[in-house]
Amino acid sequence: MDGRGLLPAICAACFIGMVVSQTTLAPAVMNTTFMENVTDLTVTPVILTTTPGCFAYNTSTCEPCAPGSQYDNNTLLCACCADPGLCLFPGACLPCNRGFYQPLAGQQQCLPCNRGFYTNFTGSPLCNPCPTGSFNNITGGDSCTSCPAGFFSSQHSSTSCSPCARGSFCNSSGCSQCQMCPGGTEALQSAARGCTLCRPGMHKLPHQTMCQICGSGFYQVNWGRENCDLCPENHYCPSPDVNPIKCPSDAFCPEGSLSPGYCMETFFRKEGDTCELAPVTLALLVIGGGVAVLFIILMVLRRRRDIDGELTVARAPLLRKERPQGRYYGVPCDAEPVYAGW
Repeated sequence: MDGRGLLPAICAACFIGMVVSQTTLAPAVMNTTFMENVTDLTVTPVILTTTPGCFAYNTSTCEPCAPGSQYDNNTLLCACCADPGLCLFPGACLPCNRGFYQPLAGQQQCLPCNRGFYTNFTGSPLCNPCPTGSFNNITGGDSCTSCPAGFFSSQHSSTSCSPCARGSFCNSSGCSQCQMCPGGTEALQSAARGCTLCRPGMHKLPHQTMCQICGSGFYQVNWGRENCDLCPENHYCPSPDVNPIKCPSDAFCPEGSLSPGYCMETFFRKEGDTCELAPVTLALLVIGGGVAVLFIILMVLRRRRDIDGELTVARAPLLRKERPQGRYYGVPCDAEPVYAGW
């Protein structure tokens, strides 16, 4: 009987001792009771925590949760502390999940990473921007996605990738910029993963965007060339995508000829690389020249005759009168008149 009565007394004494050891002058939490100690007529508040199990912890050691972590209200190590955001020691706080961060201490929850940012480990105080060549278009992301082939991202913290422009390409994932198609190749569509060769009759220099048609008098019969070739002498090139054609024997073709050149029939004939007058043309010119000279001589003679006639008229002041045939005053009628001297 003595042993049975002693055991309850010992338990009661232990309980009272634990309650007294957990008494503190810190601000009270909810669900606490106040007792007044009337010793020496001084009122002293004594705080008793009513949360089950908190009497076993010394809540005076509560600390703010470190950056990168948050308050855990599911454990007595944090729930027993007076203020949210405090736990008995920093290790009792919950680390932020992947994709979440918390830059401040003593916070109740972590924040999701913004679009274009990520964190791939727990307990992060900040989020990292997505590197070039990648993107992230969701909040709370724990990784970034590489840009697919044909797309690129040249800036950090991108939320999307841009397609490669025409004339450029990206043949792998994660491109930070697109490359220009090399000489002799082109990309006709945007978001190209590769370049195609220029067709015969076309060319492209490295700085150009698209293939260009060969100019007049030039040709190119191969694929993927940077330049066109000049049509050689004694050949002509009617199309830029065919080989030069031999010039006909009765025509002449200087280099860069688009078509053969012929001399005018009948009047000219081919002589080397030029056209010369044909024999019939020379004969016609000689005859025509002779006729022209004769005509000029006749015109000159006629003009001189007209001038001489005008001078004769001017020198004769008396005009001959018609008289009947016979003699008058002993002078024949057809004799020349005598100037009287008037």
